Amino acid sequence: MAALELVPMTEEQYLQYRHRAEISYAHDIAASGAVPLPEAQEKSRQDYDRLLPGGLATEGHHLWTAYEGDVEIGMLWLHLERKSDGLHAFGYDFYVESDLRRKGYGRAIMQAAEQLCREWGVVSVGLSVFGFNFGARDLYEQMGYEVTAIQMRKRL
Repeated sequence: MAALELVPMTEEQYLQYRHRAEISYAHDIAASGAVPLPEAQEKSRQDYDRLLPGGLATEGHHLWTAYEGDVEIGMLWLHLERKSDGLHAFGYDFYVESDLRRKGYGRAIMQAAEQLCREWGVVSVGLSVFGFNFGARDLYEQMGYEVTAIQMRKRL
């Protein structure tokens, strides 16, 4: 694998990402059993509007497109927030193109994000993952991420 590079998203890339991400997030919310799809679609739209009111210009939020050479591999969205013990990052989204999954790109994007965070003096990186996303959960655990909270549900 050649060197992976994170490049700030362009406005055009952001608009494409936002459209795809709202749909994907809504389906994940519904698949988790939290709410039916119509409510999940509304929640997804509201969450993105709340978190990124200024789109790419939203303060504290950084969105990149990941490339290997000229090939677009995926994307990463981090939020930085200063707390009493230092700068913290939260990964809101991270994506690898579907035809490129299971080839090490996800790990490479996460490693590039961690390197950026080290350079910025970030003291911790958090993220959230749906319980049914076993592939992502496995990757995060392999990379040293620890569970900080668990929500559980029983379908009747």
